[in-house]
Amino acid sequence: MRFPFRALAIVLLVFCGVLAGFLAYRATHRPTLVALQSRLDRSMTDHAPAGSVAVGTPGPANSTTGAAVAAGGPANTADTAEHAIPVPDAIPDVRIPDLAGKERSLRDYLGHPLIINFWATWCPPCRREMPLLQQLWTQYRPEGLQIVGVALDSRSAVEQYLHRTAVKYPLLVGEAEGTAAVARFGIEPVLPFSVFADAQGRIVAVKIGELHRAEADYIIAATRAVTAGRETLPQARAAIAAELRELAVKRAKAAAASGAT
Repeated sequence: MRFPFRALAIVLLVFCGVLAGFLAYRATHRPTLVALQSRLDRSMTDHAPAGSVAVGTPGPANSTTGAAVAAGGPANTADTAEHAIPVPDAIPDVRIPDLAGKERSLRDYLGHPLIINFWATWCPPCRREMPLLQQLWTQYRPEGLQIVGVALDSRSAVEQYLHRTAVKYPLLVGEAEGTAAVARFGIEPVLPFSVFADAQGRIVAVKIGELHRAEADYIIAATRAVTAGRETLPQARAAIAAELRELAVKRAKAAAASGAT
């Protein structure tokens, strides 16, 4: 009977030692852990007021889900602040050739509310949202909205795609240049994503994933309010974040309901 008691005593001693070590580690490192959590929380709120963590699949994208990130916030809060690349506050001076081979700067399109849509011919959600972008361009262009598509693709692939798909808004094409532009926006290599900016080039929101009509209408209205001075940029970003979350929940519920029937 002495052996079981001795074994139990050893187990208890080991457990007490591990517990004491854990408590000592927590007491020593708690300030660091709290600081890290605080930084991550800020990246989801103060530094990313236009939405939540970017959602998408790295590489050739086929996800239809998405969220928004704001200027000044990390594109992916799973990374620490040291490794995350912040979304810029304004449209950077990125130069990409158009279909004729002429180099264009994204800043050439400023002066009006602007949507810059990053896409590729091999990306199914990119192709699905292009008719919506064309509709938005047709509807809002008289009011000053500009839309520019940036294809991370070869010129030949884009030209072939345009033979069977009507796209009237300007298109820029460049595999290397497009990839460099994505990096300048602080976004993970995921397609599609759309950048919304006001007339001054200040980034209001970045929508990751396929754009939906209700989302587009709301962000365009908020961007126009910022351009007209009716709303501040932080107010618009916060409102967009809340609206996109609500719309995402509604789509998820509708999808679940349709799947159940």
